[in-house]
Amino acid sequence: MIRKFYVVFILLLSLIANPAITVAQEGNTIDEVIWVVGDEAILRSQVEEERSRMLYSGERLKGDPYCMIPEQMAIQKLFLHQAKLDSIEVSDQMVIERVEAHINDMISQVGSKEKVEEYFKRSIPQLREEYRTIFKDQSVVQQMQHKLVQNIKVTPAEVRKYYESLPKDSIPYVPAKVEVQVVTFEPKIPTEEVESIKSRLRDFTERVNKGETDFSTLAILYSEDYGSARNGGELGFRGKGHFVPEFSAAAFQLNDPKKVSRIVETEFGYHIIQLVEKRGDRANFRHILLKPKVSEKTLEETLLRMDSLKMDLDSAKFTFEEAALYASHDKNTSKNNGLMVNQNDGTSYFQLEELSPEVAKMVNTMNINDISKPFVMTDDRSGREVVGIVKLKNRVPGHKATVYDDYQALKAMLEDHKSQEIINNFIKKKQSETYIRIKEGWRNCDFEYPGWIKN
Repeated sequence: MIRKFYVVFILLLSLIANPAITVAQEGNTIDEVIWVVGDEAILRSQVEEERSRMLYSGERLKGDPYCMIPEQMAIQKLFLHQAKLDSIEVSDQMVIERVEAHINDMISQVGSKEKVEEYFKRSIPQLREEYRTIFKDQSVVQQMQHKLVQNIKVTPAEVRKYYESLPKDSIPYVPAKVEVQVVTFEPKIPTEEVESIKSRLRDFTERVNKGETDFSTLAILYSEDYGSARNGGELGFRGKGHFVPEFSAAAFQLNDPKKVSRIVETEFGYHIIQLVEKRGDRANFRHILLKPKVSEKTLEETLLRMDSLKMDLDSAKFTFEEAALYASHDKNTSKNNGLMVNQNDGTSYFQLEELSPEVAKMVNTMNINDISKPFVMTDDRSGREVVGIVKLKNRVPGHKATVYDDYQALKAMLEDHKSQEIINNFIKKKQSETYIRIKEGWRNCDFEYPGWIKN
């Protein structure tokens, strides 16, 4: 509901106070306090580091960075101060999981732990501790903002009045959207293929147990979970709920980092797992994933089976909804009449670019109630090849929003507008109540909130 700038505080993801001072020292620059907000200081080195990070990552700098960056830091300090007064706390577990995910992403992008440590000039444990503070502050700010706006409610009459007050050129354009139903068949994997994969995994296990090869080396070379493979198969510290049940059951039974798990089958394929480290109810594991390959012959056979189903649907032997319930292998849609759900907003409507390429290509030329021919598609969750047919349930052309057709979207706009008013008023009030000092040379700015400088 609140503008992304305030909710996420992207600026502060990489802002670490001590390293910033180090950067300044390495550049032989004398650091200085440029802002004071309450009893909190903002350092020149922090602003310089954040500016460098934004330039390096290609982020657009809106306006003068020496005005924008310290102002956004100051805004965060206002929220943190109020959160402290209101005794707002966040779950350490949630913060730790976010930190681990962030560090794992950095390792994936750079290529290894060693390269991350070289780039940041700190060890992974140091980075972990520093980012823990950053993400904790970020989460506290989000909770504080949620508390400020949680009681916002709007009525249909208010939505209509808001819509009527919008200038014609400000009425949002709603892109074309579709509702799609799907039935899928998973090609049967031949026993020989499964046994071949298991044989390879047993060989990997034997080589690790004999000390011939490191598990991480085998993961880099052979694992088909490419995101973790580049990290030697490591998944980062996670709780049981992060993994599918079959994986969790096997992984959390491991206690000896030198041992390798039994072969585990999940919807993604076949795994072997090795414990790296446990911390309470969280643990870091390595794994190697191998996915069964579907032969062209098996795909053709599955396409023929699906074609028979399509013929029965065309002759009205049963409905598409019945086919989804009784025949579809897609457990996420089978009990929902085959209706696909958009994970971005929880609705059943998709823009074409939000669908998988194979489904979007089919749906693009279909009319409402048309059923496609069978086609091969990639399952979004497991990454496996499946055979599917889709039915276009509804298509809403792109259009200027109307109260009748787009009430929920307009309601969300009004709620966002009211939320932003509350956030703006909070910042202005805190500005008037808080001691603020800005060093000479840093004041001549077109601030978003002019109240930083008091007359």
